[in-house]
Amino acid sequence: MRDVTVRVVHDASLAAWFGGSLMGVIGLNGAAAQVRDETDRARVAAIGWSRWQPVNTVAAGAHVLAGIGITRANRGRIVSQKGVATVATSKAALTGLALAAHAYAAWLGNQVGDAGDAPVEGATEPAPETPESAAGPQQRLRVVQWTVPVLTGALVVLNAVMGEHQRPVPVARGVLDRLTPDR
Repeated sequence: MRDVTVRVVHDASLAAWFGGSLMGVIGLNGAAAQVRDETDRARVAAIGWSRWQPVNTVAAGAHVLAGIGITRANRGRIVSQKGVATVATSKAALTGLALAAHAYAAWLGNQVGDAGDAPVEGATEPAPETPESAAGPQQRLRVVQWTVPVLTGALVVLNAVMGEHQRPVPVARGVLDRLTPDR
């Protein structure tokens, strides 16, 4: 039962991290760009992101902790089944990159929020009169915010690949390939 719970936490937390990040980039930022007063747009986006950020951070942390548990439970397969170590390593690397992008996006968002009521086109689009203290972070935020759903989306794909590696035929084939590499 513990393994099932860890897998559910792993997958549900990744879904929240991926879905929340994607919704924020598309929905929240898009809605903030529609606010009539251009000096309120960045503030509205910052408020929305700050309300979601604790949930997103808990989701990312739960995903990492559950991933560690799954890795420990599958360490035998990682060593003995050909292909599993490569996917597990790729997942770990992508998770690290997603965490870094997540933290960097939060930091940039705080910088934009700290710039006050600067006029902006949208949450990540400066206006010509936007001060550099907000415009620079906004431009970087526009790119880095998209990296989180891209990387977490790739993790969703790798989770599916890992699930396929656990079917009986791929397990047997992977172990056989590991034992007889010249076949």
